[in-house]
Amino acid sequence: MNKSILSAILFFAITIPGISFSQINKEIRHDMRPAEVLQYIDGYYVDQPDMDALATEAIIAILEKLDPHSTYISREDVAEANQQIQGSFVGVGIRFQIVKDTILVINTIEGGPSEKVGIMAGDQIVAVEGETIAGIGIKNSDVRSRLLGDKGSKVQLTIKRKNTEELMTFTVVRDKIIEHSVVSYYMIDKKIGYIKLIRFSKNSLDEIKEAITKLKEQGMEDLIVDLQDNGGGLLDICAFIADEFLDDNKLIVYSEGRKRPRKEYRAEKKGSFEKGRLVILVNENSASASEILSGSIQDWDRGLIVGRRTFGKGLVQQPIALSDGSEMRLTIARYFTPSGRFIQKPYEEGNGDAYRQEKLNRYLSGEVYSKDSIDFPDSLKYQTLIKKRTVYGGGGVMPDVFVPIDTTGINELFRVLVRNGLFNNFAVDMVTNNRNYYKATFMSFTFFDEKFYEHFKEKMEQEFLIYLKKENPDLEFTDEEYAYCRDLIAYRLKAAFASNLFGLSESYRVSNEYNAPLKRATQILQTKEYSKFNLSKH
Repeated sequence: MNKSILSAILFFAITIPGISFSQINKEIRHDMRPAEVLQYIDGYYVDQPDMDALATEAIIAILEKLDPHSTYISREDVAEANQQIQGSFVGVGIRFQIVKDTILVINTIEGGPSEKVGIMAGDQIVAVEGETIAGIGIKNSDVRSRLLGDKGSKVQLTIKRKNTEELMTFTVVRDKIIEHSVVSYYMIDKKIGYIKLIRFSKNSLDEIKEAITKLKEQGMEDLIVDLQDNGGGLLDICAFIADEFLDDNKLIVYSEGRKRPRKEYRAEKKGSFEKGRLVILVNENSASASEILSGSIQDWDRGLIVGRRTFGKGLVQQPIALSDGSEMRLTIARYFTPSGRFIQKPYEEGNGDAYRQEKLNRYLSGEVYSKDSIDFPDSLKYQTLIKKRTVYGGGGVMPDVFVPIDTTGINELFRVLVRNGLFNNFAVDMVTNNRNYYKATFMSFTFFDEKFYEHFKEKMEQEFLIYLKKENPDLEFTDEEYAYCRDLIAYRLKAAFASNLFGLSESYRVSNEYNAPLKRATQILQTKEYSKFNLSKH
């Protein structure tokens, strides 16, 4: 039997700070049945079993019995899983999309390896190291496995470029690529700054501080931090970011578990935005570190939380390397906001399906449309630490200002277009084939932002309708169905073109045209409404 698999089952490869191997071994020594079962299967089963697969299934089943967030990550997936929290990876430096079974370069990372050798947006990668990869049904994971590698290693890419008959070969030296967590920041008006943070990774603190500094240089007095759809990340980085907004040794979060004594994170240094009006945007996909940040800001009456109830993840996972290179992420503690709130939503051990269904239930119950659909028992009510406002635990952070989800203009036709990726596919196709034309038509993002809808009505709309018929000949819809979602179609195309022409940051600026919580937050800051919420003076 594969010894590394057996050791994984016995947790002999576990290394947890503060817990020794001898302690773990002593505690599980009384029950060796999992290892015994696998040994007997390996020794006596009628057919040759796949022991690796059996052991993996056993590990997954054990962890699923504990809680919804203890999980197993295979050796092949560890690097990709860690990439999000590391905030960087080693690769060739491109944003790509698989279009018609071919890898299409959407953008090259500025200053990255591919840009340095002359690879351009719109190029098609048809071979890697001489191996043809076009037309073979390649997946995103296959692309990453070929393009990622060790720093300084070389990879040969064969490129097909529009209007160039001969294939082009480039040798790219892989390098460290920074994956930004602050994907957009800009001034909404002369006083209000906006920052979009999509994860809490190792680079997030520096990126937040840089964004705040540059926004202040542009006259920022008030700040909106957008954590919508931010699923979390590193706990210590989250605490450091909270320290940018909180002062005077204030408690940010504390954690404790059966084998973990209470650990506190406090505001310890002078932050970059301790004074000034602050709004945090959240929704049902804001989880973990996003809830720590928004919960601490709310508990200290430091700022206003706007949006919808957050996900409700109050469990802390420890990454643990197993001997075969795979990884277990084991829940080792619970975290609590400064007021003592435990915001983990309820779960039944071993019933992960029901836990995952909970977010859908918010739609079915009407919660995302109306605050009145939410009923918190008295046991989940807490008070903020300065102004004694009522806040809630036991299932996420409830915002101070509820903003319902906006479904205006959404019908089945629009949903079909979204599900099939037709907006971005059209934008990629048009920009790839007519990049010089669009660069000349929209000379800057400011001009693009002002003129796109005019261009859509005059020319692009007909091209899009022709594209729909060509790519989806079976798609049928009435004039009325199209008219109902026409404005949304134009908006989604604008965001897709912004991404392909100007980059991710500018696409978020377009997306914010339909960001209802952001609009509500802006309204609160632009009027006297903010002062009515009885927050602490800063």
